Amino acid sequence: MIFYFDFATYFRLLRLAMQEAPASRWRLLFRLLVRVPLVALFHAVCFFLDGIMFPGLHKVEVRSPVFIVGHARSGTTLLHRLMHEDGDRFSSFMLYELWFPSLLQKKVIRFLAACDRRFLGSRIAKRVQAWEDKVFGPTRHIHRMSLTAPEEDDFILTASCASGWWIVMLPYMGQLDFYYLDQHPPARRRRLMNFYKECIRRQLYLNGADKIHLSKNPTFSGRVETLIEAFPDARIVVPMRNPYDTIPSLLKLMQVSWRARGWSDERMQSSLRYMAEQSFHTYKYPLEVLARHPQTKQAIVDYRDLVAEPKRTVEEVYAQLDFPVTPEFAATLEREQQRAKKHETSFTYSLDEFGLKADEIRTALSDLFERYGWDADTRPQAERKGER
Repeated sequence: MIFYFDFATYFRLLRLAMQEAPASRWRLLFRLLVRVPLVALFHAVCFFLDGIMFPGLHKVEVRSPVFIVGHARSGTTLLHRLMHEDGDRFSSFMLYELWFPSLLQKKVIRFLAACDRRFLGSRIAKRVQAWEDKVFGPTRHIHRMSLTAPEEDDFILTASCASGWWIVMLPYMGQLDFYYLDQHPPARRRRLMNFYKECIRRQLYLNGADKIHLSKNPTFSGRVETLIEAFPDARIVVPMRNPYDTIPSLLKLMQVSWRARGWSDERMQSSLRYMAEQSFHTYKYPLEVLARHPQTKQAIVDYRDLVAEPKRTVEEVYAQLDFPVTPEFAATLEREQQRAKKHETSFTYSLDEFGLKADEIRTALSDLFERYGWDADTRPQAERKGER
């Protein structure tokens, strides 16, 4: 398998970089002209060697993967991490594994980590932990990230210039598209999905070929049709949460991320507006696609149920996806339910902060407001900020 690289997006990034002010321009050009090609070449060589060094890789099949999609901040992370606890059944990418898509790379990293624990008293691990705290610390009150926690599969496409992670780094919403993949030409969709499937196969080889791949990606809400084409036996899960909460929460997360990278508020305004408008599609489109594919096993999750009774909610999801709940996993869910009751966060946001109008959101998503009774939740956002 040849490593996938999105040249069209790469050259678009170069053009956008040339339009930046000098300080930002040279920083971006160095990344794009030096770091990106070198990293992509390194991944490409390792990716090619996988097929030679691990011949058993060709026998691994991706069976019945589970994709959690839906609007960011709607409970996708919570549900993903709860289901990930069913380790005998599921395989997921850890964050550091998403940065190293080759099987050879993953095995070398695991070997070095084992040597560090055995011979160096985890000295390297402690340095990595300090780096992790420095990099992820400013946004952990919003979204807890760790190199050894499951994360969004989309990150594995970063070195290919095909990941929404580029939007997290650069406020180029509307100028770069990593979301509306279902609207792209079929050939491009197939190339991207074939590469993505190869990445999943490598992870299954590492974690157990008999396991089921578990993924959560809000960005994948715009590619549900493509997912079903690439994985006909896929199972799709869509959490649903009041958009008065999710939309400003997502915008706040992106604002904090862009500010941390030195972008001015004026520079990010158009991207924030574009992201708010895209949110309406994120809510409606996955449900429209699933309605066209009733044969696809699917589950729609009410966020309020997920945070109030995570054990019962996950058990209902399992029933809809035709998965049995083992006694061991049931006990894990019970412990997680007790822990969830103690969860709090200091993360605050509001519609007014981003110039969002409640009436406009209500009108655009009126059918969902009626279906889920969101109008009945009249609590101020300040009282809902502790929810995930």
